Formats: sequence, structure tokens, C-alpha cells
Amino acid sequence: MERVPGTVVAHVPAAGEQYVGSPTLLRIGERELLAVHDLFGPGTDFDTARVHRSEDDGATWHHVATLVGQFWSTLFAHGGAVYLLGTARKNGDVVIRRTDDDGRTWTTPRDERTGLLRRGRYHGAPTPVVEHAGRIWRAFEDYEGLPGEGQWGRSFRAGMLSAPVDADLLDASSWTDTGFVASDPEWLDGTVVGWLEGNAVVTREGEMVDLLRVDVPTPDPCYAALAHVSADGTAISFDPDAGFLPMPGAITKFTVRWDAPSERYWSLVNHVPDPATTSVGLRSRNTVQLVSSPDLRRWDLGPVLLHHDDDQVHAFQYVDWVVDGDDILFVSRTAFDDDDGGAKSFHDTNYLTFHRVPRFRENAR
Repeated sequence: MERVPGTVVAHVPAAGEQYVGSPTLLRIGERELLAVHDLFGPGTDFDTARVHRSEDDGATWHHVATLVGQFWSTLFAHGGAVYLLGTARKNGDVVIRRTDDDGRTWTTPRDERTGLLRRGRYHGAPTPVVEHAGRIWRAFEDYEGLPGEGQWGRSFRAGMLSAPVDADLLDASSWTDTGFVASDPEWLDGTVVGWLEGNAVVTREGEMVDLLRVDVPTPDPCYAALAHVSADGTAISFDPDAGFLPMPGAITKFTVRWDAPSERYWSLVNHVPDPATTSVGLRSRNTVQLVSSPDLRRWDLGPVLLHHDDDQVHAFQYVDWVVDGDDILFVSRTAFDDDDGGAKSFHDTNYLTFHRVPRFRENAR
């Protein structure tokens, strides 16, 4: 049996029909790290996240908390505390929690004063929480009122929430939303299924934008969608003539972050250079590749970081990452062999794994 790449943070055998989802990572001290993932699948209620902590720079990990009522969430640090921002469950309320003891205990979002930010049906993924222009920003999608109601992709409308940096982040009244805008199935010559899992990104011109994954049946190339957010966080707009940007791997979830030392945007994506050699085309997730861009419009390919020749029951996906000095640290939702028969599929993963990319800026072009 092949050894699982990287360091195993968590392992969930497939037999329980519980699968590892939505990894997020944060450095909280000189050698301390937090990683969180949720659980999805028939053996779950789609509403539980597990918190893991390392005290030796990622060499070993231990489980420190289980949070019921937390899903699709991003870790971030602010004002001396650590927060977890996502939804309460699959297509559920927007909620936020705070920990003041490095992940051991967390606040409970009982109402609008304690972390219940929006009631309704919302979607997301562990995409960046960004501080910009005196506000904290994170992209979400809602799941409301679209043609094709209840259909994956077509029911997602893009939007963003933000709050002043000095506000009480557990108070719903601190948060402003842009409203939400639907995709149009007529875009890209009638091929757009939907957009989702947006990234809060600041352009080189200082504008906040929502950079979204775009799902189309047979993409070539893959596209991300760039939606514009007003400076006060109350509006979002999209121009289909200029807003689709070719981006490797953008049909699957990605995280984009700006790195000031290299003056480039970076991401770790599921790039598929030759779709004809895979079982599911550009939807394959058996390769993770480093990419970078000076402007979000031209993306340069870097090295392949993870790869397995099989793409049916092996995958590395939903990668979330942070810059750590000269390195990138990342966590992956990983499907791989184990003593219990391996993963159910490339999508229904059985591991959370941790990885380091040394001296990543040397790959800038």
C-alpha cells in the first residue's frame, strides 16, 4: 500500500459514510497551527466541524474540539483572537465563532448577538477572509430564488459580507452584505452551470472583488469569474463581457491570496493539462499545481506539488494554504489508500493531510 503524501491530520474510514470536507489552516503561534475540516456524506447531518492542533510546526496533530452547527468555514485571526466563519450546516445560516484559547473552546452562535450573522440558506467554502480598507471581508453564496431552484450550481448567487475591523464580529448588526447576484446559463455560449466558492481578493488597483469558481460542462480553458464589490460593501456587479478570466483549474475550488514580497497572486489548483487522459476530464482532482499571476488575468504554471496516476479514488482537493515566511503551508482534502479499503471515490475523501512548499517564490515568473 502506498504511503499517504504529507502528514496525516485526520483519517475517517469510508465505511462510516462520513467524508472529510472543507479544510482550512491557520498559524496561531511560533510553532502552533490550527486546522479545521467538516464532515459530509450519508453518515452525517452536514453540520459538524472538527478542530485539530499542532504544536510542532505540523509534524504531529491532535483533535481538540468538535463543533456541531459549523460547516464550510474559514479560520482567521483578528484582534488577538481566532475566528471560524462559515455556515451552520449545508445551505444554512451564516455563523461565526471565536476562540480565546487556541481552539480548545469556542463561542456558540445562539442568536444575532452571539454569532448568528444571517438567517437563510447560504453556501461557501474555506476561502479567504481579507482585511482591507478598514473592513473584514468574506465571500458567500446564497441559495435563494433562482431559476432551477434546488439544482446544484444554478441555485448559487454570488455575494460578500463585510464588517468594520473594530466592530464586534459576533454581532450580526456589524456585518453588511452586498446583496447577491445570479449567474446566467446563457453566458459563455450557453455553457455556464453556475458559479460558487468565491474568493475575497484585492486587485492591484485597490478594489475588492469576488473571484469565483465557474462550472461549465466541458471547459477549455477553465474560467474564473471576477465580480466587482462596492467600496462600502453594499453592492456587487458582474460584466460577462469582461469578467471571465482564463485560470488553470478554476472549475474546482481554489484559494487565491496576494503575496506582497513577490508582488503576485498565488494559488494551488487542480490543473489538468491533458483532460483526454483522465476519467473525468478537467474535473479530475489527482494533481495539485502551484500557479501565480501578476494581475489575476494571466496565470503562470509552477511545479506539480502532488499527483497520483489514478483519478477515480485518489485526489488532493479543496486546498487551503497560508504563507509562512519563505514557504507555503497547506491542507488538502485527500482521497487515498488506507487499511480500511481506501476512499469511496475521488470526491468522498478519507484524509485531511498537511503539506509544506519550501521557497515557493522561487517559482515566480
